[in-house]
Amino acid sequence: MPGFVEKPEPIEVPGLVHLHTGKVRDLYRNEAGDLVMVASDRTSAMDWVLPTEIPDKGRVLTKLSLWWFDQLADFVPNHVLSTEVPAGAPADWAGRVLVCKSLKMIPVECVARGYLTGSGLLEYEESRTVCGLALPEGLVDGSELPAPIFTPAMKAAVGEHDENVSYEEVAREVGAETAAQLRQTTLAVYGRARDVARERGIILADTKFEFGFDGEELVLADEVLTPDSSRFWPADQWEPGRTQPSFDKQIIRNWLKSPEAAWDRQGPDGENPPPPLSPEIVERTRSRYIEAYELLTGTAW
Repeated sequence: MPGFVEKPEPIEVPGLVHLHTGKVRDLYRNEAGDLVMVASDRTSAMDWVLPTEIPDKGRVLTKLSLWWFDQLADFVPNHVLSTEVPAGAPADWAGRVLVCKSLKMIPVECVARGYLTGSGLLEYEESRTVCGLALPEGLVDGSELPAPIFTPAMKAAVGEHDENVSYEEVAREVGAETAAQLRQTTLAVYGRARDVARERGIILADTKFEFGFDGEELVLADEVLTPDSSRFWPADQWEPGRTQPSFDKQIIRNWLKSPEAAWDRQGPDGENPPPPLSPEIVERTRSRYIEAYELLTGTAW
């Protein structure tokens, strides 16, 4: 079954209780009851957490998320309390840590799409809908949608795909009032982020957010608007009708599908783990993440 090729052992830190090892982030709880999120350099592709890390990736994701949280602060509150590294933690945690409020998380991936691609394109080609929303004829890979749409998904376990669902299913799962709040907030935040990115020559094709409640207040959580959670395309290379160049791990996906990787994904037992990435692919991927950070924030890495 897909998942971790080599699942890391949790790091023991005085005063922290390990809660979860995710695809990229490790989650702990401190003695005050706050969550401590640590972004590793792990990367995932094609349902696997790969055996090769991308140097600095966790720090890029953390720093970019913090930058976006600041940009969006007047739209929605976020869960960040501090970036202080807990006493006794490894030195390598510097720049990777977010100490966060413990929220009542909502089990919905809140996806906003402004352009048609990915799983949305596959559904559109079959039914002219995305998550049950009807779209006009004539759209192709990379087409800008008439207006951004909310296309939620239900979270899945590591190694499994999140499942696209209709808005009505979300309303049944979390209640009509919360569903409406999720849709409104997701589209508002996407609209702000799309405009910020566009000013910097980047198209924000789609993105996913996670939210939780702090009492009655809806709060933006997890990472936000990183190349791991969003599709960023260079605006000057946008050309509908083909796969767009992107600032994410598409380099890795392409390599895994190439003859150079020599990966028979199915294998004799149905699921072969992917091979280690080549040094060239590691460096190209690292450079792409850093380029996205520098273009968006306007600051050198």
